Amino acid sequence: MTRYFISRIGQALIVLWAAFTISFILLQAMPGDAVLIKFQNPEYGLSPEQLADIRAAYAADGSLLSQYLHTAGRFLNGDFGYSLQAGVAVSAQLAADIPPTIRLAGFGFLVAALIAVTLAILANLQGFGRLRSVIQSVPSLFVSVPTFWLGIMLIQIFSFRLRLVPVINPGPWEGLILPVLTVAVPISAPLAQILLRNIDKVLTRPFVAVARAKGASHGWVLWRHVAKNAFLPVLTVAGVLFGELLAGAVITETVFGLNGIGSLTEQAVNFQDVAVLQAIVVLSAAAFVTINLSIDLLYPILDPRLKAGPETAR
Repeated sequence: MTRYFISRIGQALIVLWAAFTISFILLQAMPGDAVLIKFQNPEYGLSPEQLADIRAAYAADGSLLSQYLHTAGRFLNGDFGYSLQAGVAVSAQLAADIPPTIRLAGFGFLVAALIAVTLAILANLQGFGRLRSVIQSVPSLFVSVPTFWLGIMLIQIFSFRLRLVPVINPGPWEGLILPVLTVAVPISAPLAQILLRNIDKVLTRPFVAVARAKGASHGWVLWRHVAKNAFLPVLTVAGVLFGELLAGAVITETVFGLNGIGSLTEQAVNFQDVAVLQAIVVLSAAAFVTINLSIDLLYPILDPRLKAGPETAR
């Protein structure tokens, strides 16, 4: 188990380093000099010496290797530098914009899980036999829907046509209804598909046949014997889908005009704000790695077969 934990933590650190390195190289490869683009405007009236001092202040005057080491050192100390566009610390911008995104992603995941479980339960309840094929095809429909298109359609239907949910000056909770649905629907699709397959697989196990032979009802078998075994693989997939959930939240914030990482990313791209973009990429990777690492470390606790090592479960 100790080797298993050390291996997973080492893999997580490698992923973080790779995310930082690749994002640094790609951002540095962007055309033009972001510092000069902003400050070389004649309206500022800055001399070449002043421009050189500004580039030095943003650590943009050194070689690529020196900039990489300088940026890496700052990140290790929790310093993400200063925003070129806003002129404030990137950490201050992130502190203001991360909570709304976390709230949107959190509620989105809860709603996605609720949709997935509801579809799986309906597909396995007696009396829904004719609807089973229809219910099983719904996840495939959900997963094929682009996030931005779904957001626009929800606004068109529920705000403009039905006038049920306002999008102009909504309340704090009203403003989350459509964005949460926009994030949740695409994520619920793969969760429901995997849960349906796992339930069908577990229902063929011998212990289920034994429970039924003892007179247990179908609902009792599903709840008592099938649920835990079917949900374990879904837990792993849920961690993998977290990255897609974050991406969907960023797009959704842009569609609905919400404050958060999405709007901050859009502004940073428009102004080539490298420090902000680098911080967003690394923090997103850190969140993704942390969620998946937590699931990897929790999985042996939930599945006793893994306590003796991953090879035992095979």
